[in-house]
Amino acid sequence: MLKELNETAAYINSKTENFNPQCGIILGTGLGGLVSEIDAKYILDYHDIPHFPVSTVEGHSGKLIFGFISGKKVVVMQGRFHYYEGYTMQQVVYPVRVMKLLGIEKLFLSNASGGVNPDFEIGDVMILNDHINLLPSNPLIGKNEKEFGPRFPDMSEPYDLSIIKSAHEIAKDLGYKVHEGVYVSVSGPCFETPAEYKYMRIIGGDAVGMSTVPEVIAARHMSIPCFAVSVITDIGVEGRIVEVTHEDVIAAASKAEVKMTAIFKALLAKQ
Repeated sequence: MLKELNETAAYINSKTENFNPQCGIILGTGLGGLVSEIDAKYILDYHDIPHFPVSTVEGHSGKLIFGFISGKKVVVMQGRFHYYEGYTMQQVVYPVRVMKLLGIEKLFLSNASGGVNPDFEIGDVMILNDHINLLPSNPLIGKNEKEFGPRFPDMSEPYDLSIIKSAHEIAKDLGYKVHEGVYVSVSGPCFETPAEYKYMRIIGGDAVGMSTVPEVIAARHMSIPCFAVSVITDIGVEGRIVEVTHEDVIAAASKAEVKMTAIFKALLAKQ
């Protein structure tokens, strides 16, 4: 794995003149609007990057973009990888490990998720303060690469508390109402049943989705501080559950992404 990761990083550095981004950003379903805010210097298609997986999901463009946002050097994944696409957990988090080799110091993530907290509405933004991993595997299973981190990494602070505090201050200044809560990650690709939504609320979840947690586990293994937001695209609360399609999720996420984009831009300016 290390050999392939180093080959990928070397290829990217050769195409970006050793750009050395400060922050990595992973954009979720329907949340690609932040790309328009990038002063882009280099754009690489996933297909052209050695050993890199390829996005197969609608709403995930499949481009690695290098440039500036709010004066900070960033690398942005426009399209991520999911376990339900048939990728191994190692493949799902491969780009995060590559980002580490490229030099990122912090990782910002977004996702579209279903709200199981009855206080949530479609279009709300939730800042993640913790997560519950219900995926059937973990990206750290297998041989541990000491170059990245310890065999048993601590997860007492999966999401950086100082960045969360700054995000709340920014949202208040912008006049945005934001929630804070626990994200539950499941394999998908089917959406949840009413009983599953109820279960996720009972065990302490506020929102549920099919991504983010593997990437955060890999990042924290490598001591990269993380910040993540969920855009609530449907509601999984008894009495409010309706039939949902992937197109519905994309549409709802697209309408709410202006808030997420504004928060990310202001946050990056403070890093």
